Amino acid sequence: MDLARLIYDAGVVGAGGAGFPTHRKLLPDAGLLVVNAAECEPLLASDRYLMRHCAEQIVAGIVAVVDEFAIGRVVIGTKRHYVAEIAALRAAISAAGADIEIGAVDSFYPAGDEQVLIYELTGQTVPPGKVPIALGIVVINVTTAYQIHRATLGEPMLRRAVTVNGAVRAPRLVDAPVGTTPADLIAAAGGASCERHAFIKGGPMMGPCFAADAAGSFGYGKADSGLVVLPAEHPLVAFAGKPLEHVLGQTSACIQCRLCTDMCPRYLIGHQMRPHLVMRVAQTRTHVADLADALLCCECGICELYACPMGLSPRRVNVWAKGVLREAGVTAGDPNIYPEQTADHPMRKIPQSRLIERWRLDPYPTELDEVVSIAPSRVLIPTKHGVGRPADPIVAVGDRVSAGQVIATVDQSAIGALVHASIDGRVSAVDATQITIER
Repeated sequence: MDLARLIYDAGVVGAGGAGFPTHRKLLPDAGLLVVNAAECEPLLASDRYLMRHCAEQIVAGIVAVVDEFAIGRVVIGTKRHYVAEIAALRAAISAAGADIEIGAVDSFYPAGDEQVLIYELTGQTVPPGKVPIALGIVVINVTTAYQIHRATLGEPMLRRAVTVNGAVRAPRLVDAPVGTTPADLIAAAGGASCERHAFIKGGPMMGPCFAADAAGSFGYGKADSGLVVLPAEHPLVAFAGKPLEHVLGQTSACIQCRLCTDMCPRYLIGHQMRPHLVMRVAQTRTHVADLADALLCCECGICELYACPMGLSPRRVNVWAKGVLREAGVTAGDPNIYPEQTADHPMRKIPQSRLIERWRLDPYPTELDEVVSIAPSRVLIPTKHGVGRPADPIVAVGDRVSAGQVIATVDQSAIGALVHASIDGRVSAVDATQITIER
């Protein structure tokens, strides 16, 4: 079985957020496969649902990878309080006779960051600026393992479960075709429960925030697992709405307390990621090379949404600094690992419950088990689903397409993924970023 080809043909990408093309991630020289089942963001529950209800398929996908690439060791990394999920996975592992370990970690944020999870499970630090294969480790998301199993059956990635939570009348999981608009996802959860609202694409810590009137303008991709509706006056909405110039102007208010650095998860695994120094340099916007720490930022949001006592935005400053550095040709931060920084890691794990309380998310459920399947009349399918290049459309306006038909292509050797029609219908619009299909 040419598993990489089957995965490529199915258009599978990493389902944990980054959307890296899975056929390019699986390598035969990996000694350890880590399956990331530590769903990172507060309020999201899609991975947990699959672990409870589709454990056999998840294990089958893992076994297919291990058999194809001769990987010596497999660990499913998940949170120890996921009792029902762990029980379902153990039962499926036993039934399959598979040699798969389960590594349980604390419920902290961001336990689902792949480099943090590797550190928790192995005690090793991925070198700054590198990816896990530098340590002989491959990481895939638990939902990706499920999609790999479907790929072995010849089924392309056409649908996914999206958590719709927050200020909606019926928070639930929505089984939706790729390209479903936020408007249709919100409607599937009973609609917004407040008249004036905004929504976050993804989770509340890392996801971008949109005004309500943007809900019909784009479709969800293969790596998009959550949608959180919030009242328009919610503090997270206000925080996300600060203009960049305002954010940069506020850097002069930084008191250099270094809490953003002391709480940074990448700093705590040994990377020279020091947001407080980036804030200092950003005040004058000179000495561009001194911003280089920002290149190691994973954009988890702890610095601005938990650590900073001044209400500043070190993450957004880091994102700005990355752009400045790349324009200047600076593409790498400090490559060294500083083991002394890891001493405080065990004491500085931030419980998810604290984040939920801090940002007034406690009215919303953290566990969901209801799922509804929808068939929207229109989908806006992205041509790019995460890391890599967009696929090239091969359909035109007016074409009739069937669910599962390839509508945008990319070579197997490229960092990109095939795109399939997720519903039967007629192509009504094509541009570089998305293909619209109407039933």
